[in-house]
Amino acid sequence: MATDLNGAAVAFLAAPEGTEQVELTEPWTAVEKAGGRPQLVSTSSGRIQAFNHLDRGDHFTVDATVGEVSADDFAALVLPGGVANPDFMRMDRRAVEFTKGFFDKAKPVAAICHAPWMLVEADAVSGRRLTSFPSLRTDIANAGGEWVDEEVVVCSMGPNKLVTSRKPDDIPAFNETLLNVFSE
Repeated sequence: MATDLNGAAVAFLAAPEGTEQVELTEPWTAVEKAGGRPQLVSTSSGRIQAFNHLDRGDHFTVDATVGEVSADDFAALVLPGGVANPDFMRMDRRAVEFTKGFFDKAKPVAAICHAPWMLVEADAVSGRRLTSFPSLRTDIANAGGEWVDEEVVVCSMGPNKLVTSRKPDDIPAFNETLLNVFSE
């Protein structure tokens, strides 16, 4: 399957602090190499602080805030994980609405590790099959989703295609799959 993104803009939604760095940088690089234009979106301007598990990682410059852009501005959305990242983002109404916009517009979404918490908050998992970090299993089930323990899951049941993975070890499969889905 072709994975040329032909200059498509892909949003990466991350909190000001707490994003798992490898879950941001590896998919970002994959999107760039496939000809996409990754854009970092956050709740505030400036820079975000990424983490390598519990240790501070690098800073990354925000391209736009959730108040400045919408799903209309992008072809797809990537939700990196990290425990603190989606926990913070799900409490921000604008971030939740931004995420929900991709489902409303039937645009593909990819989420890894703890990021499916945003999907739960955006009311986007009911009737869908997905995976995540195992600690989210109950949250996903309580929101009406079917949680499975698989490296990567693509769910087409619903308004859009949803790609999910469990953890950093799954990133190679996550990247390959999201590129295939985003290039359709």
